[in-house]
Formats: sequence, structure tokens, C-alpha cells
Amino acid sequence: MESATRRVSTRLAIEVDGPVRLEVQVSVSGFSSTAVAESLEAVSGGRPVTMSEVRLPDGGRVHTCHPPLGRLEIAYDAQIRGTAPVAGVNAADRIVYRRPSRYAESDRLAAMAQAEFAGITQPEDLLAAVSSWVGDRLRYVPGSSGPSDGAVDTMLQRQGVCRDYAHLVIALLRGMDVPARLAAVYAPGLQPMDFHAVAEAAVGDLWRVVDATLLAPRSSLIRIATGRDAADTAFLSSYGAQATLIESTVTATTDGTLPADDVTELISIS
Repeated sequence: MESATRRVSTRLAIEVDGPVRLEVQVSVSGFSSTAVAESLEAVSGGRPVTMSEVRLPDGGRVHTCHPPLGRLEIAYDAQIRGTAPVAGVNAADRIVYRRPSRYAESDRLAAMAQAEFAGITQPEDLLAAVSSWVGDRLRYVPGSSGPSDGAVDTMLQRQGVCRDYAHLVIALLRGMDVPARLAAVYAPGLQPMDFHAVAEAAVGDLWRVVDATLLAPRSSLIRIATGRDAADTAFLSSYGAQATLIESTVTATTDGTLPADDVTELISIS
């Protein structure tokens, strides 16, 4: 993806029923690339709404606003040229991303993981084994999971969407003492098109992508946000009065032909 230009966009329509603080996390990560041309606009009743950017330690960029009552429309567009440095694994990562979290309950799945993947000692081999195991056992069924479902729920239901696949992969890897985390991404080639979620696992000193859905080539992914699980990477959060998401459209494309994705190759988001 060194020379290809990738283009992404998000359109959100939100009905605001009272005083509310909105947090929107749809912008390309500050760690994704220095060659980004982008715009973010929020409009309510024909008037612009001021949005303030807050940068998170992991490179995520959250934009906050206090919109008036009525329909709020948010539009984000970006062009990304070239690639960013591969994300490295630091000492804090090795502590934080081995712990259980809200949606990746590795403490409850550790015994199963250790039984299923006993004897696999190399992290790169474990990534392939866990990804294949999850992909074989789950069915991708849009609308099959709820916002409160975690990895244990997904394991029991044997179906879900991308975030459910990612949470189960993360929980199993953490259960094997491999640091693992979730990345929210734009994914050229994804069908159906939407925001996408993938797992990242520490292999040596680098973060490597694990996507058991196999729905988009990993080398084309563009990072939005990174965290322990979906609780850290939500594209929209509201605090205060009710704010209802009524429309959401996401696009992600790349120039030329989409790259092939060799599932045996170690790939990083760049």
C-alpha cells in the first residue's frame, strides 16, 4: 500500500433531544500517516457546530461537541497517501493488554484456550491457530449480537459480527498470555461496508493484525482507534440527554486493485 491513495468517509445523522455532550471517534488515527488530507464538519439547523479535538495516548482522536436540539449532521472525509510506521509493543502494552476487559473476558476463557491450543508456543503460530479456530466456529450474522455482548456470549452463541470475532480472538490470546487489543478501522473492500473491528496481537516487538472474519485485506486497513475492546473504540458516545443515531454511512476505497491477503503472512496496520 506504499503508493496507493486510500479514501474514507463517514456520514452520521443524530437526533438530539436535550442538552448533551457528544464524543465522535471517526477520524483517522494520529499515528496512521503524516500524509492525510481531511475535513470534519458538524451542522445543525443549517449552522456549523464547533467540535473540539482530544488526542488519546494511543493515537485516537475524539471530537467533542454540545449540539443544539434537533438534527445534527456530521461529515468526515479523508485521503491517506502512503503508510505509517508499524505500531510497536511497549512495556505498558505488555501489562495492559494481557488483562481481562469488559468485552474480552480472558479470565473466563483461559482454561478453554489453554486446552485448545496446548503445545503451540510461538506467538505467530498461535495467531494463525486462534484465527482459524474462531473463523471455523462462528457464523457472521449481521444483527445477531447486542451492544453488551462479550467474548463469552459470542462463544456460546457461535455467531456475531466483526467486533464479536475480534473480542473472542483477543480473549483467547490473552488467555494464552499473549498481549492482544482491538483496533477500529476503515477497511477498503469490506462487504457490507461499515466500520470494521480487528484484533491485534503482540509478536515480538510489533503489533500484528488478526481478522478471523477474512472480510477485507489486512494490508489496506486504516486505523481509527485502539483499545482494550469496543468500550475504548466506540465511534459515538453521548452523555446527558438522549441523542439517537438515525443514519450512518461509511465508505473506504483504495486506488487500483485491492491487495491479496495471504492469511499465513504477518501483517501490521499501516
